[in-house]
Amino acid sequence: MRVLVLGGAGFIGLHLTRRLLAEGHDVTVVDDFSRGRNDPDLAALEVPVISADLTDPEAYERIPHGWDQVYLLAAVVGVRNVEKDPGKVVRVNTMVVLNTLDWIRPEEKLFFASTSEIYAGGVTAGIVQVPTPETVPVMIEDVTAPRFAYAASKLLGEEAVVHIGRAKGLQFVIGRFHNVYGPRMGADHVIPELSLRAARREDPFKVCGTDQYRAFCYVDDAVTAMLLSMDKVSGEIVHIGNDEETNIGDLTKLVLRIAEHNPVLDVEDAPAGSVARRCPDLTKLRGLTGYDPAVSLEEGVRRTLEWYRGNA
Repeated sequence: MRVLVLGGAGFIGLHLTRRLLAEGHDVTVVDDFSRGRNDPDLAALEVPVISADLTDPEAYERIPHGWDQVYLLAAVVGVRNVEKDPGKVVRVNTMVVLNTLDWIRPEEKLFFASTSEIYAGGVTAGIVQVPTPETVPVMIEDVTAPRFAYAASKLLGEEAVVHIGRAKGLQFVIGRFHNVYGPRMGADHVIPELSLRAARREDPFKVCGTDQYRAFCYVDDAVTAMLLSMDKVSGEIVHIGNDEETNIGDLTKLVLRIAEHNPVLDVEDAPAGSVARRCPDLTKLRGLTGYDPAVSLEEGVRRTLEWYRGNA
């Protein structure tokens, strides 16, 4: 099978590419290398790589057709990036999806990476249940707040994929990721951030939002869900994640225990706009694909911590 991974040098993209290669597929990566160009992990895969700015329609002239599957993962992500330049987030994430939809052919099945953030405002408002199925109303809590620019851009992306995709006769899957974590994801996420500070033996140890809950999905499980979805699902939105909910305070204790670090905890409130609970209802995904998370939180945290210890 011939597979194109747009954003293949990113966190999930590289893990996906590695799995596709292990399963014997022919993979090509496209990326603008905004994370940096000196990436030994990508170089070790020895896959064809196209450097392209996907916000530029002319960049697609260098990308051939004939793919069985196209994964659209390219986007500006991360709370710090979003709050620093929300206008860039809206521009980049919107232009990438619209350009990709103009370029793609009906016979090339598309996976679009979306996010649980698009309905998080409904959780905060008390109109969305947790665990959360795909059928709940989506809600942007405050369009003027920089933090929600990412959610708004992904919501527009979902609308574009559904309606332009249908008009083109395109097969597609929209996967809403829920707190995916693991090696290589940078430091702007809770588990890597905790892991890095634990590895540095920070004391006192600051932790925010210990009264909040998340359901963390190790990246290998997320990749499995993506592959199963592309194999078995078409024209659907599915929630991708792990449905085992964890308190942030308990997560912090787990990271510190694995790191063998026993500092004084400096507990602070969660950042403004951070949803109190996030956990996907995986009933639809399980029913359509047979997916079930395989990596426990303890094992995933252990793998992640070990990687960050060696690559900080």
